[in-house]
Amino acid sequence: MSTTELKAGFIPLVDAAPLVVARELGFAEEEGLDLRLDRAPSWSTLRDWVAMGQIDAAHMLSPVPVAAALGLGGIAVRLNALSVLSVNGNVIGVSNALADKMRAAGHRFDFEDPRAAGPALMAAVDGRLRIGVPFPFSMHAELLYYWLGAIGLPAPQGLDVRTIPPPLMAQAMARGEIDAFCVGEPWGSIAVENNIGTLLLPGRAIWARAPEKVLAVRETWADEQPDLAHRLVRALWTAGRWLGEPANQATASEILSRAEYLDISAELLERSLSGRMVISPQGDLRRCDDMIAFHAGAAGFPWRSQAAWIAERLAARTGLDRVQARAAAQVFRADIYRRALAPLHVDLPGASEKLEGAITVPTEVASASGTLILAPDPFFDGHIFDPSADS
Repeated sequence: MSTTELKAGFIPLVDAAPLVVARELGFAEEEGLDLRLDRAPSWSTLRDWVAMGQIDAAHMLSPVPVAAALGLGGIAVRLNALSVLSVNGNVIGVSNALADKMRAAGHRFDFEDPRAAGPALMAAVDGRLRIGVPFPFSMHAELLYYWLGAIGLPAPQGLDVRTIPPPLMAQAMARGEIDAFCVGEPWGSIAVENNIGTLLLPGRAIWARAPEKVLAVRETWADEQPDLAHRLVRALWTAGRWLGEPANQATASEILSRAEYLDISAELLERSLSGRMVISPQGDLRRCDDMIAFHAGAAGFPWRSQAAWIAERLAARTGLDRVQARAAAQVFRADIYRRALAPLHVDLPGASEKLEGAITVPTEVASASGTLILAPDPFFDGHIFDPSADS
């Protein structure tokens, strides 16, 4: 079978799994793609590779295409998110010294309660909290600012936020450069394994269905190469479905552990895939359902309402208006996603927007076959975001 070469970039994270699995298990080849994967050292490098056309597509932070559409970040190229590669998958961790102070003050480290964890964290900090995030325009940053802002801390103004590539996060904490971090797995688990930090919360505890990584491409590429775009979306959807099967977690971990991908033990990688998290160097275990998700509940659907939430958060922080934010939300390309998956007869949501945070129990929604069930997506404080609201 003849194939067309397609270059994609990734950062060594568990949520790069759809691209890796699509290549290694032949899902890309089944779509006629020779998928070549390049590992990038940082998010800024990966973004620039896409923008400059060095690669065709990338595993990308969900806010990056939105930020680019708002004119933030210093790139003039418009990026599109053709699908969501993963929801959730982040952890918030603190240094062991900070964890000891929090425990001494009575915090239980239950790994599930942002309302208790936030005040406990801030009470234990002397001065401003020095916290690492992988990139300024990231779900890591947005979750932190939302969480700490909701409990009364001016964020990000009240924080000392430092940008650190994910593989270097544990090292930065070990050197005493940061007190805490929000990072994608397995880099939080690496800090625990190396006796550097303790995990405080999963990202899903703040927003239960946060779009974490997307499939990002240049808008011009999506317009000029619709067939290739559709084939790539289908290959990654199939890979996500495979990853969504619990029976495949061990195999996925072994594949990701290879030197060319994450080069980390499969046992560490399987923690986030299974939701069985070791949160402290003492071996404390916590079960976290939906620690990361790739498929169930339309996980891959690029909801424009999620892009609108990101856009409004970014716009409010940078002084842009709501009209600009609404326009930026269009870079989540639900239209391309629908066309790509039409040949597979996938049951997709009937609408491309929803009230974010309104689903508190598994809920059937209008769809082609009427069988689609969306997973709960609440914000921890009960907020509901209406993308069509005037204010």
